[in-house]
Amino acid sequence: MDLGFRFLCQAELRRLLMLLGVTFALVLVVQYSELPYDKVWSSLFSSAGKFSSSPSSSEMEGNVTKSTGSVLTYQAESSSEAPNVMDKSSMAQNGRGPVTAPAAAPHKARAPEHAPRFENVTSKDENSPAGTVWVKDTALTPVANESFGSWLAPSLHALPPIGSLHNSTSPTDMARESISPLTSMIFGNNSVSSDHNPTTRVPKSKKKSRMPPSHVVSISEMNKLLKQSRVSSHQPAPKWSSTVDQEMLHVKSEIENAPIRQKDTSLYWPLYRNVSMFKRSYELMENVLKVYIYQEGEKPIFHEPSSILEGIYASEAWFMKLLLADKLFVTGDPGKANLFYIPFSSRLLQLTLYVRNSHKRDNLIQYMKNYVDMIAGKYPYFNRTEGADHFLAACHDWAPSETRGRMLNCIRALCNCDIDFGFKIGKDVSLPETYVRSANKPLKNLGGNPPLQRPVLAFFAGNPHGYLRPILLDHWENKDPDMKIFGPMPHVRGNINYLQFMKSSKYCICAKGHEVNSPRVVEAIFYECIPVIISDNYVPPFFEVLNWESFAVFVPEKDIPNLKNILLSISEERYIEMHKRVKKVQQHFLWHEKPVKYDLYYMILHSIWYNRVFQIRTA
Repeated sequence: MDLGFRFLCQAELRRLLMLLGVTFALVLVVQYSELPYDKVWSSLFSSAGKFSSSPSSSEMEGNVTKSTGSVLTYQAESSSEAPNVMDKSSMAQNGRGPVTAPAAAPHKARAPEHAPRFENVTSKDENSPAGTVWVKDTALTPVANESFGSWLAPSLHALPPIGSLHNSTSPTDMARESISPLTSMIFGNNSVSSDHNPTTRVPKSKKKSRMPPSHVVSISEMNKLLKQSRVSSHQPAPKWSSTVDQEMLHVKSEIENAPIRQKDTSLYWPLYRNVSMFKRSYELMENVLKVYIYQEGEKPIFHEPSSILEGIYASEAWFMKLLLADKLFVTGDPGKANLFYIPFSSRLLQLTLYVRNSHKRDNLIQYMKNYVDMIAGKYPYFNRTEGADHFLAACHDWAPSETRGRMLNCIRALCNCDIDFGFKIGKDVSLPETYVRSANKPLKNLGGNPPLQRPVLAFFAGNPHGYLRPILLDHWENKDPDMKIFGPMPHVRGNINYLQFMKSSKYCICAKGHEVNSPRVVEAIFYECIPVIISDNYVPPFFEVLNWESFAVFVPEKDIPNLKNILLSISEERYIEMHKRVKKVQQHFLWHEKPVKYDLYYMILHSIWYNRVFQIRTA
C-alpha cells in the first residue's frame, strides 16, 4: 500500500514538473516574441531599479549632477528613436546609399512626450494636455511602442508598393493590427499609456537612454555660428546661373540695407534680432517668393497631411496642408521658383514603412534616397544646386536620419534640431513642435493668467523620458513648495490640473526628453508662461530672426541643482517685461485654418526663405 502510494505521488510529481516546464517554455516563447532577444532572461529574473550610477563628475565631461558626484542614467521606458546613432556612425563619406545602424545598438520608435506609448491616438477632448490617456476612435493610430525582436528589416524592393499599402490598408488599420497581443492583454484595446497618468504607465525597459552631449554649444555660441553662416556660405554654387538667382541676390541686398523701423505697431522690436531686416524680408517674401511643389510621390507618405493634424507631429502636417492650398506662393512653373518643396511626411513614412520589431530604418532612408534620385533624374532643378534651393518640413524624431545623404544640402525644417547631430544653423530651420489637441479648434484655451496672478514659481509635469528628466525630478520633485515639479500627473477629464498649472505659473520648465525638442516650448508661449529651456544644443524655433533671450530663460543641463536660484535672480520688473514679450511673440506660434500674417505657417515659410536668401551663391 505504501509502495503504491509513493508510486502514485512520484507520478503526480513528474506530471506537475512537466506542466511547469511546458508553462515556462510558453512564457519564454511569449517573452521572445515581445521583448528584445537579449532581454528575455533579464525580464524574467531582474528587478533592477530606474537609475544606475555613471562615473563620477570628475571622470565625465559635461556632468549634470554636482551634488551627488555621479550621473544618474535613467533606464528609459523606451529607447529613443535615435537617428543620432546612425547619423554619427554611418554617413561617412558622401552619405549616398542606405545608412546602417551599429548592430550592437538597436533602436525602436520613441514614445512621444505627449502621446501614448502603445498607440498614438488623438483625443476627442481638445483640452487634453500633454500626455493624457487618449481614446482610440479618431484620426491616426500609429504604433508608438514596438518591442525589439530578432527580425531584420527587409530591403526596399521586398516591401509591397506604397499604392497597394494605401489602397488596401490604412495607416490606422496597420497600426491597430500591429498592436501586440501581450499589450492588449495587459492594457486592453482602449487603454494606453500616458505621460501624465501614473495609472497606465508601461513597464520600464532596461535599455539606457542616450547620454549627455560631449560638447555643449551655448546660446551665445549659437549666435556666433549664425553670424558666421551669414558671412560665408558652405552651400555649393549652382552649376549654371538663372534669373531667379540674380533676383535673390538683389533681395539679399535689400534686406541687409533695410530702413530702420522700430515703431512698427504690428511687431514689438525687442523680440527680434533686427526688426527692420525681418520686416523688409517678410515684405519681399510676399512679393517675390515662388514655391514649386513636386507632384511625384505616392500617398500616404507624400501629399497626405489630413490624417496627422493632431498630436505632437502636427507641425509638418499643418505646414503641408496650408502650403498645398496656397495660391500666393505656389507656382506650377518650376522655372520661376525660388524654392522647391519635397512634400513628404516623416511621421507617415515611419507609419507606412517601418517594420515593427525590426529596430532598423534602412528601408525608410533608402526610400527617401530613391525618391530624390528619381526627381533628380526627371528634372534638372535638384542637380543645378545639389538641392540647396529645395526644402522639407519634418517633425518626427527620425527625420534627421531620413534626410541625410543627398538631402543634407536641402533646407531642412526639423523639430529634432540638435546641433550635436547635424543641424546646421543658418541653413536648416528649427520647426516648432506644436501639440495640437483639436484640428478643428487649434486655438482653444489660448492664453493664461496675468503676471501678478501666477503664484507658482515653476512648473513641470511629465514622464521621465531620457537621461535629463530623472535628474530634474530627483532634485526638485516634492522638494520645494515653490517648484511644482511632478512626474506623471493623475488624469482628470480635460486635464484641468495641467492647464491650470501652465496658466498660473510664472515659469514653465521645458526639459528635453529623448531628443532635444519638446512641445512644451510652444505650450508655454501658448499659455503665456515664460519658457525655461533645459536642453543642451537645442536650437529654438525661428532662431534666424527671434531674440529668444529676450523672452525665454536658457538653463544649462548641468545647472539643474541651481534652477530655483536662477529663476529667483530674475527681478519682478524683468519678469513682467518677459511676460509681455511672450504675449507679443505668441502670434508667431499659432495655427489658423486660413493663414494670418506673421502666424506659424508664414513664419516657417519665412525662415526657409530667409536662410535661402543668405545662403545664395552664383555660378
